[in-house]
Amino acid sequence: MTAIAYDLFIMLHLLGFVYWLGGDVGVYYSSGFVINPKYSPETRLIASKIMMNLDLIPRICMTLMLTIGGTLASLQGVDHYPGQMVALWLLAPAWLFMVLYMHFSHGSPLAKTLGTLDFWLRRVLIAGIVISVIYTLYTGRLDSTPWLTAKVGLFAYLIFCGVMIRKYLPDFIIGLQALAKGSITDEQDARMATGLKKARPWVLSIWGVVFVEAVLGVIKPGNELALKFTALF
Repeated sequence: MTAIAYDLFIMLHLLGFVYWLGGDVGVYYSSGFVINPKYSPETRLIASKIMMNLDLIPRICMTLMLTIGGTLASLQGVDHYPGQMVALWLLAPAWLFMVLYMHFSHGSPLAKTLGTLDFWLRRVLIAGIVISVIYTLYTGRLDSTPWLTAKVGLFAYLIFCGVMIRKYLPDFIIGLQALAKGSITDEQDARMATGLKKARPWVLSIWGVVFVEAVLGVIKPGNELALKFTALF
């Protein structure tokens, strides 16, 4: 049963990485059409719809990956503190609900409230993960799986990248709203492009870190626990 569960969560973990990175690349590519004033407003609006719908995929992946990763670690024999797995399994459906509701009910009062809650949840997760990693390094609790400590720390950075991308989105959203009304100005066009340009380094950082996370998960450098787990089968 453990082997079956492990294989299942490995598959989910890999699919999460694939869809996260693939969806992000699609969002980045389609955004170029949205900000290009050479295209008609209709074309740009269609591209924006494609972009927004594609963006839902990596956001879904982010809400699930921490829970999937924590479960995988548990299946490999990594001990969790009391209540830690319960918290992880509560996090995934709650965060997923928030993301889905904000996407499909955009602009509603509850969606705005959830947007604020999501804003602070990400900061709490970043702080919590960083503190957890520092504590783990200090106590040596995961010395047998240093790759896991690295992956958890990098996940906090992924969340941080998402927060920074959001920082530069307001001008893009304002321009998009003006585009939908047919009243976009040259200045708004320029500000849309500038906002995406400022967000680009953080987008590229996500791509790079997701790749590194995948490599760490496959190679598992310095891992003693994985060797013992594999020997059981």
